[in-house]
Amino acid sequence: MRNKTDILVIGAGPAGVVCALTAKKYYPDKKIVVMRNVEKGVIPCGIPYMIKSLKSPDENVLGMVTLEKNGIETVVDEAIAIDRNNKTVECKSDKIYKYEKLVLAVGSTPILPPIPGIEKEGIYPIYKELGYLKKAIEEIKKCKNILIVGGGFIGIEFADELSKINGLNTYLVELLPNVLANSFDLEFSTLAENKLKSKGVKILTGVKVLEFCGKGRVEKVRLSTAEEIETGAVILGIGACPDTTLARKTGLDLGKGKGIWVDEYMRTVDPDVFAVGDCAGKRDFYTRKDMPVMLASTATAEARIAGANLYQLKVIRENKGTIAVYSTYIDGLVLGSAGLTQTSAIKEGFEIVTGQASVKDKHPVTMPLVSDIKVKLVFSRQSGILLGGQVAGGFSCGEMINLIGVAIQKRMSATELETLQIATQPYLTSAPTMYPIVVAAQDAIGKMHG
Repeated sequence: MRNKTDILVIGAGPAGVVCALTAKKYYPDKKIVVMRNVEKGVIPCGIPYMIKSLKSPDENVLGMVTLEKNGIETVVDEAIAIDRNNKTVECKSDKIYKYEKLVLAVGSTPILPPIPGIEKEGIYPIYKELGYLKKAIEEIKKCKNILIVGGGFIGIEFADELSKINGLNTYLVELLPNVLANSFDLEFSTLAENKLKSKGVKILTGVKVLEFCGKGRVEKVRLSTAEEIETGAVILGIGACPDTTLARKTGLDLGKGKGIWVDEYMRTVDPDVFAVGDCAGKRDFYTRKDMPVMLASTATAEARIAGANLYQLKVIRENKGTIAVYSTYIDGLVLGSAGLTQTSAIKEGFEIVTGQASVKDKHPVTMPLVSDIKVKLVFSRQSGILLGGQVAGGFSCGEMINLIGVAIQKRMSATELETLQIATQPYLTSAPTMYPIVVAAQDAIGKMHG
């Protein structure tokens, strides 16, 4: 069966949905079809919170209602081949879609490390499908001991959620010396570790998983320390890799980071085929090197660029590179990171200076529910341009890291941040005399001149 559409979007995660909605805004007369390969997908960032914070895992479904309200057709099918010469996509159902413009938003697949026993039951990679996740969560909650492999964002968020279940022992194993080591400097990673430990999570850093042991189902995990931990289930939180299966089959170029190569407007080597989200290659904002960042916020930014520019370059807002703006939450502690850390900046060879601030998030400091805020900014020593920032503290840090992200995109200097015009209010912010980003910028300026 042959179906004709103007714009075909393969993938219905955040990138696919936002790209389709953006395309409908700019090209309202075009017919748009969004194809998803699962009946019910989920909101990726909400996956850990399906365990406890949400009343039911069903509350984390990524609905298609907004697409349908905007006149965008959605279908459940799986694309298996692309014929770029004839502009057709062959599907598992034997249907063939004819397109004018094609957008690949096929996401990523969980990394499955070559650890003996990884195929055993009770070991759960993070697949973004509601039925799979509901079954996994149901089985995990029945266990006495749970082991999480990976101390990145997904790993620590799962650990925090599992720590809320009485009688459940949670272990987290991380190969690197600290959790969140790729996104934060040591002093911020330590805050996350201490918070998790205070919740009863047993953290083992600098440790490698050697084997998953058991008969048909995982029963224990053997570690590089020679320790063996009994466990009823294992959560693999060690990341994902771009899904480039379709792209490779159809001859599209890949970047060095294994994602699909795209230009600044998210076009592949074929001008009628775009790629957005996890499957698309990412280039660092500062060095243009390939980087393995997979964030819904990054994906949706790419999706808006692609959706606006499918037929003409309507929006001259090309992708200048990936900054990587992260935030996470652990039992009242908000952590955020944007751009380069001090560690990564030095590793890349930048000559830097850092500025720090430790202040209260309300004023006067005797206000109810006051929290500490810690800010660290990384600047180029000679130019004073902001390269990165990290924050830790209360809820206000969730938006403060976005402000830092904007400052990086606009290449703001320490002097511009020192003279930042901001709104302050006793319940909502630090004092105008001690606004943390301003104080951190002033600290860096003092070191530059010193």
